[in-house]
Amino acid sequence: MGGCAGAAGVTGVATQQDLFELRSELIQAQQTAQRAKSEADALAAQLDRRAREQTAASERQAAAIAQRLDGLATSLGALVSRVDELTTRVEALARQLRAAAPAPAAPTPATPPPPTPAPALAAPAAVPARPTTGALQPRDVYQAAYIDFSKGSYSLAIAGFREFVRRYPEHDLAGNAQYWIGEAYLSLARGYANADQTDRASESLNQAAQEFRKVLANYPRAEKVSAALYKEALALIELKQPQQAQARLQYLVDNFPQSEEMPLARERLAALKK
Repeated sequence: MGGCAGAAGVTGVATQQDLFELRSELIQAQQTAQRAKSEADALAAQLDRRAREQTAASERQAAAIAQRLDGLATSLGALVSRVDELTTRVEALARQLRAAAPAPAAPTPATPPPPTPAPALAAPAAVPARPTTGALQPRDVYQAAYIDFSKGSYSLAIAGFREFVRRYPEHDLAGNAQYWIGEAYLSLARGYANADQTDRASESLNQAAQEFRKVLANYPRAEKVSAALYKEALALIELKQPQQAQARLQYLVDNFPQSEEMPLARERLAALKK
């Protein structure tokens, strides 16, 4: 009996130990399962978030594409309107030119020969041309080019002002027209720079500087000489030519002390000297 009791005691202790170990394993398994569930939930949330982000990105891309298409459609509409406007202007100018053309002289009526020799009769006076009130005037050409400039149609403005300078080189507005050619190229350069078209921006800046220089060279008495000097210096600064810019600014300060651009030129000059 004593032996049996001892065996039972040993057996009872072993069973409790097994139960304790099983409970420990169960707790560990539960903890592991909980961690696995947390990780699974986190992964699921992450996947869901990424899916939402991808969806949002796709929607943004789609919206950007749609906006771009709308912009292109608007630009196309504006171009079509501009073509129509130019067509109308060309037709109007053609009508004005036709109206300005002199009318053909009226035919001389036939007269019977005189019975006896007599001094020759004076030729009949030519029929005067029609009034030229509709003729194209220099200011019309200038104004049309300036309207193009004000609308941002810089290439058209350049062509219009060049035509004005070519046809009316002695006109009082010829110097102004030359100045606006430089301004148009300067505006084109800024547009190219904003579009990251560095090469075309540099080309337009160089052209702008050349056109501004022509104002002083060809029209030294024009009212835009001081403005052209200042804008030429700005173009040279952007072209990384500070010495040339300094020379033009110094010329402006020395020769046009009463101009509106002189204070600005003095400030730029001081900055360059530093």
